[in-house]
Amino acid sequence: MEKAKVYFTKEITSDSLVKMYEVLNRELGGKVAVKISTGEPGGHNYLNPNLIEKLVQKLNGTIVECNTAYNGNRDMTENHLKAAEEHGFMDVATVDIMDQVGQLELPVVGGKHLHVNYVGKNIENYDSMLMLSHFKGHAMGGFGGALKNMSIGVASREGKAWIHSAGRTKNPNEVWNSLPPQNDFLESMAEADQAVMTYVGDNILFINVMNNLSVDCDCDSNPEEPCMADIGILSSLDPVALDQACLDLIYQSDDAGRDHFIERVERQNGGHILGYAEKLGIGTVKYELISID
Repeated sequence: MEKAKVYFTKEITSDSLVKMYEVLNRELGGKVAVKISTGEPGGHNYLNPNLIEKLVQKLNGTIVECNTAYNGNRDMTENHLKAAEEHGFMDVATVDIMDQVGQLELPVVGGKHLHVNYVGKNIENYDSMLMLSHFKGHAMGGFGGALKNMSIGVASREGKAWIHSAGRTKNPNEVWNSLPPQNDFLESMAEADQAVMTYVGDNILFINVMNNLSVDCDCDSNPEEPCMADIGILSSLDPVALDQACLDLIYQSDDAGRDHFIERVERQNGGHILGYAEKLGIGTVKYELISID
């Protein structure tokens, strides 16, 4: 497989975010879903609405999310919409909680753990998707980027439990008591990614924003403060190459906080998802990093 192209800029502004979309040279048409994390109330590291507004409105996009499997302030549609409003996302665009009316079953081909993936039913209403991810650490996945946003993020509430349990249960109240081996969870995320990418086809693009680099996810209501300085924005047609490039930039950094971030990634064997996703045909870990600065 030839190397994927991953584009990079150190500039984290609304204008540079638009450039990182345009450099991919693939227009998202029809009704566009922009998948972000709206951020758990109490947290503050999620993507700033002012940063994403220009790109979302250029696409005439709808911000999409799905309810959380854990009990918090975004586990049900009403309080999830309230959180999105409080965090300023409704000032940017319409917000659609995609599993508010149920879920859609997507097939997984060749998976070891999942034979189906359960996503928010409203995904049927969109013609194309922008996976707009805040790259950061994660307590369970080690790191979160495009692959996590497309798997856990697009999954319905029950679908999230399904992935976290590696296909053992769809009950959010049961999953946390008997989590599977770590690699099974990581592989299940990749299998869910495969289902989403097969469903959407070529009508999907990926952008990761590397700012507010905390070891904790935007789903954490009390995350650690960022441990590293902002790095930039990356974009690609390949989510595996994109996440690999972001992870490599962490490892290559001379920032004093990199070791803390890397410890979180390695503690959870986070990099395992990348090689497994490549085996599933989602993308490649081999890439060419192209600066647009």
